Amino acid sequence: MRAIILMGVAGSGKTTVGQALSKASGLPFHDGDLYHPVANIRKMASGIPLTDEDRLPWLRALRGIIDEEFARGQSLIMACSALKRSYREILGGKHVTFVHLRCEYGILYDRLRSRPGHYFRPEMLQSQFDALEESSEALVIDASEDVESIVQAIQTRLTIQARSA
Repeated sequence: MRAIILMGVAGSGKTTVGQALSKASGLPFHDGDLYHPVANIRKMASGIPLTDEDRLPWLRALRGIIDEEFARGQSLIMACSALKRSYREILGGKHVTFVHLRCEYGILYDRLRSRPGHYFRPEMLQSQFDALEESSEALVIDASEDVESIVQAIQTRLTIQARSA
C-alpha cells in the first residue's frame, strides 16, 4: 500500500495530474480541495489566506481518508498543498510519498488567472509561496511540463504500473 500525495502551491496542477495519474494507474484519486470546510472556502474566496488553525481539521480529515483506504488494503493518490513540514507530518507516515509539483510563480499566476470562478484567487499565490517549506524527502517534478510528461515521470520514478486496458 502507498499513498502518493501531490503537493505544491495553487495552480501547480495537483488535481489535473492526480486525475491523469489515477486514470493511468487505476488508483483512486482524492482531491483535497473537495474536503475543505465551507468556512475555509469562504475565507479563501474573500481573498484571506488560511491559517494553520484553519487547516488543521482539514488535514486531519485527509489523514482519515488515507487511513480508511489503507484499512481496506488500498493504495491511493491525493492532491493536497501540504505546504509546511507540520502539515506533511500529519499526512505522512511509512507508506506515504510526497511528490512536489514545483513551478515558477509567473506560470502559476497565469494559470490561476485562467480559471475564473475558482475560490482561490491569484492574488493569494504569494501567501502560499511564503508558507511553502520545501521538503528534502519529496520527489520534485517540474510542473511546467505537460500533464502526460509529468504523469510519466511520476510513474517512472515511483515505479507505478500502468493500469491494464
